[in-house]
Amino acid sequence: MAKPLVAVVGKPNVGKSTFFNKVCGGRISIVSDMPGVTRDRIYADAEWLGKKFTLVDTGGIQLKSDDIMFRHIKEQAQIALDLADVILFFCDYKSGLTTEDWDVAKLLRKTNKPVILVVNKVDHFLDADLTDFYSLGFGDFFAIAAEQKQGIGDLLDAVVEHFPSQNFDDDPDVIKIAVVGKPNAGKSSLVNKILGYDRTIVSDIAGTTRDAIDTSFSFAGKNYVIIDTAGMRKKRAIEADSVEQYSVMRSLNAVRRADVCLIVMDANEGLSEQDVKIAGFIHDEGKPSVVVINKWDLIEKDTHTVEQFKKKLSCDLAFMDYFRYITVSALTGQRVGKLMEEINYVYAKSTFRCSTGMLNDVVTDAIRAVEPPAHSGRRAKIKYATQPSTKPPTFVFFTNNAELVHFSYRRYLENYIRRAFALDGTPIRLIFRDGGEKDE
Repeated sequence: MAKPLVAVVGKPNVGKSTFFNKVCGGRISIVSDMPGVTRDRIYADAEWLGKKFTLVDTGGIQLKSDDIMFRHIKEQAQIALDLADVILFFCDYKSGLTTEDWDVAKLLRKTNKPVILVVNKVDHFLDADLTDFYSLGFGDFFAIAAEQKQGIGDLLDAVVEHFPSQNFDDDPDVIKIAVVGKPNAGKSSLVNKILGYDRTIVSDIAGTTRDAIDTSFSFAGKNYVIIDTAGMRKKRAIEADSVEQYSVMRSLNAVRRADVCLIVMDANEGLSEQDVKIAGFIHDEGKPSVVVINKWDLIEKDTHTVEQFKKKLSCDLAFMDYFRYITVSALTGQRVGKLMEEINYVYAKSTFRCSTGMLNDVVTDAIRAVEPPAHSGRRAKIKYATQPSTKPPTFVFFTNNAELVHFSYRRYLENYIRRAFALDGTPIRLIFRDGGEKDE
C-alpha cells in the first residue's frame, strides 16, 4: 500500500520548495527567486514521528494567467490535489494576502480534502499580525519560517494526525527507472504513456521538465519508480549557476540512484554526440540500460531501416557493445509494453550472481582457450576468481601479479564471461588483485 501523499500548493514564490527541501533533508526541488521554476510535481519521501509519507512540491498556481506554462502548472497541481491525502496551502506573510491567494483558496475548497493553511516567512513570531489570514476560511493555521526551520515541527505534527493508523514501507523489490536524454527527445511523453496518465508536462517548448520527478507505479504485478529527468544539453550551452545547470545535476543524480536507465533518443535526429556522452556516463556508473529510439512512427522505413539504425548504434556505442535497444512511439504507445519487458530483462542481468565454482570453471575454460600473453619473459597467472557483488556484476581475479594482466587480456576475459553468462544490457566489472591464497 502506498504511503500517504502530502501536497504543497500555493501561488509562486511563497517558499513551497524551501519547505520541501527542509523536510526531505536535501536540495531536491530547485529554489530560485524566478517565478515558475518548479513546473512539474516533485516527489520525495519523508518521515515524522515514525510515520513515513511522500511529500509533493508543485509549481506556483496562477489561475488567471494566460501564460501557457502556468496553465500546464495548474494542470500538474490539480493532479497533485486529486492524489493527495493532505494539502498544505502556503501563503507569504511578507507579501500579505493577494487575489492569487484567494483564487487558490477557492480551488482548494472544492477538493474535500484536509487542507492545512501555512503562513510562511514569519521571521518574528511575537511581532507578527496574522489576523488577516483567518479570512481565508480554513480556521487555525501554522506560522512558520521554512528557511530557518522555525515552526516546521508543529506543522508536521498536525500533518501526520491525518494519516491512517497503519503506514507501509516501500516494496524492497521496487525497480527505479531513470529516463534520460536530450531535451525534446520525448522523455516525458514516454513516462506518461507508461503510467497511463499525464504525470509530467508535455510541451513543444524545450526544457519543460526541469527537475527529476519520481512516480511509483505497478506493471504486471511488479512495483516500479520511474524518474523523468530534465533534458541534458551540451555543457558549453548551459550557463554557470543557472537553473538548467542544477537541473542537469539532478538528472545525473537520478542516474546514480536508478536501477535501470532508459536512454531516449529522437529517431528523426539519430544518435548525437550528446546522446553518446549520456550513455558513457551511465556506463561509467555501472547501470544497465536500454537505448529507446522514440518517434519511430515518424520515420519512413524500408527493410533496411532497423539494421541501419543498429549499425550506427554499434559504431557510436562501441564502448558499451552490450547495449540493447528498442524502437517505440511514445505518442501512439507502440511497443511500450515490450519496453517494460526490456527493463525487467536488463535489471535481471545486472543482479546476476553465480557460484564461485561455476565462475572458476568458466575462467579455466577461457584460459585454456587463450593463455595470458607474456611480457618481458613473465606471464600472468590467474589463480581463482570470485563474484563479491552485483549491480553491476563484479568479478575479482586473484593473480601472481595484477600488472602483468594486459588490458587486451582483461577485455578478452570480460567478453568471455559476458558470453558465458549472457550478460547483455548491463556493464560488468573485472578487478585484478595480487594474491595467492584463496580466502576461506
